This record gives sequence, structure tokens and C-alpha cells, in this order.
Amino acid sequence: MTSTRANHDVVALAEQLLACPSVTPATGAVFTALQAMLEPLGFTVDRFVTGDAPDGPVENLLAWRTTGGGRHFAFAGHLDVVPPGPGWTSDPFVPEQRGDLLYGRGAVDMKGSIAAFVAALHDLPDDLPGTISLIITGDEEGPAVHGTLALMERMAARELRPDLCLVGEPTSSAQLGDVVKIGRRGSVNMWISVAGAQGHVAYPHLADNPIPKLVRILSAIEAETLDEGTDWFQPSNIEITDLDVGNPAHNVIPGLATARISIRFNDRHSGASLIERITAIAATEGGTVEAKISGEPFLTPPGAFSDLVSSAIRDVTGLATDLSTTGGTSDARFLSRLCPVVEFGLNNATMHKLDEAVAVQDLRDLQRIYALIVERALRR
Repeated sequence: MTSTRANHDVVALAEQLLACPSVTPATGAVFTALQAMLEPLGFTVDRFVTGDAPDGPVENLLAWRTTGGGRHFAFAGHLDVVPPGPGWTSDPFVPEQRGDLLYGRGAVDMKGSIAAFVAALHDLPDDLPGTISLIITGDEEGPAVHGTLALMERMAARELRPDLCLVGEPTSSAQLGDVVKIGRRGSVNMWISVAGAQGHVAYPHLADNPIPKLVRILSAIEAETLDEGTDWFQPSNIEITDLDVGNPAHNVIPGLATARISIRFNDRHSGASLIERITAIAATEGGTVEAKISGEPFLTPPGAFSDLVSSAIRDVTGLATDLSTTGGTSDARFLSRLCPVVEFGLNNATMHKLDEAVAVQDLRDLQRIYALIVERALRR
């Protein structure tokens, strides 16, 4: 495909996206920039805003192009970024090349990967059969309630269902291509409350202190061993993340004690089973539990898709890729309901940090890898 350098060069594309401030939830200019990159390539672009406060409104973009019959290959990602915070060497939303690095908030997480995929589209043969789509949300770093889930509903309404999905999260660790994610653990947060009766510390028989009860609950939870891990997942873990009694007075027994725990769990569990387990422990001391499941675990078993991705990485970088399920959650937890999902993107060393930066050569290599992945996936 022919194009101007500004529309094809991966660094120029990345700079266009980085120049658009897009702290989560992202809207407006950054989506306009991406739309302008895709429409000349023959993509139909559907931008929409959905959701109400406090978790919305959120802007999303769904784009697709079909060339004859064949498989449907999807690329998923997000244009929103975390707040940059103070202390940057340069303006986080004015992309700047210094030496071999391109600086800007979102350089690796994950505007750089989106730019690499768009650049890769220019390298594909004109006669490549099948459908290519981009599933891009403005809310992955935030509540993620009206983002990828809403895009999946939009796809269903348009009868678009991918056969394979590549998520461009920054999975690489020491160098580009050394790690590919084939699954993620699930995540659930729980709020434990124990009610008592407020009273004067000098008259404990007239009060009911909830703190010792909560301490016993948390001790029992700490003693739990959920599992020893699996072939592809590390052991599930429970972490106490907050304690509160809201008591400013030294001579008052509080009437309520609360705690929050977070569990990251592998595919031996579900969010519902863990809520039931913790609820039973809390009930022994009269405690109650409220919970929010952020995502269930998923695994794309090693096979044809991960082999395809690994071989493309090896052909460009020479690296043997490690398949992994480590790290936090991503929107792949939702997309895995549709089709096999693999995550692969840039080096994650500076994501969410001051002076986030991507190596220019990594952008160029990622463009080549993405082009190989898409062509091989659709040729098969």
C-alpha cells in the first residue's frame, strides 16, 4: 500500500497519538487522530460514547475492514492513560525524542503499540483475505465498565466476532518480545464489616468492641492457603489492603470496624466461590462482606496462536519467547469470552512512571512483528 511518510512512519504515528492528552477516560482528539489514520486504509470507523457518571461517559472506537472471505483478526487496546503527575523532564503530552527514546505519557502503555499496529497495516498485501478490526477503548485504566464490554456489545450488534484477538499491552520485560501473555489471573475486592456497640473504654461491659472480632477474621483469612499454583498460573494470593474504624477519640470503643482485602486468583477458583469462602469466615464473628469482581481468570492454552506470535517475534528479534500469565488484569479478561486471546506489546519498564519512554527501534520492530502476525493469521 502506498502512503505518505507521515501516515506510514510508526514514530510519526506514535507522536500524533502522544500529542493528544487523554487521561482516563479518554475522549475527543486522540480518537479523531486514530480515525484519521484508519479511514484512508479503507476501515469503517464507529465511534460512540456510552455510560453515565460515575463510571462514564466513555468514548470507544470500533473499526473494521473486510477483503473477501476468511478469518477475522482483531487488535485490541486503549487510548486512555494514567495521570502523568509532576516531575517530568519534559511535557508528558508533547512527544520528544531524546537519543534513541521517544518520551510521552502512553509511549508504552499503550499508544506506541497502537501506532505500531496501524503502521503494520500499511505493510500488508492488498490481496490479504479476511477481516481486520481494531477494538479501542478510552477507559481501560479507569473503572473499565463502559469500555471494552460496551465494544463487545457493539460488535455483537454488528455481527462482528473475531477468530483471534491480539491485545497490544506492554508485555515485554527486559527486551521486546521476551514475554507474551497467554492468560491472566482473576481479581476480586471485598469489604468486610463488623458491627459493635459504641461505648466508653472505662465501661467495656456496656459496649461491644468490633475490633478484636475483625482481627480474628483477618487472622483466619491470612491463614488460608488457596492453592499451590498450576502449570500456567502462580499461586492465588490474598492481601489485606485497608483497615478502618473511623475513631478519632482515644477513650471511645468504636461501633464499627471495616477492612478491605484483594484476591488475585488462578483458574482453580471463581470470583463467586471466593466470595462465598470469605463470607463464611467473616460470619463466624458476625461480619458481613460486600464484594466486586473485577475479572475472572482466563487461559489461552499454548498452541497454534501463541506459536504464530512467538515465531513472528523470533523472525524479527531472534528471541525465544516466554509464555506467561503473570501481572495484573487487562481487558483481555473480557475479550477471552469471544475467541483465543494473546497479549503482546512493548517493554513495560517505564509504564505508569515519570518520563515514560519507548525505544524508537522497538516501535519499528513491533511494526514488523505485528505485520507478520496478521498476514500469517489470515493466510492460514
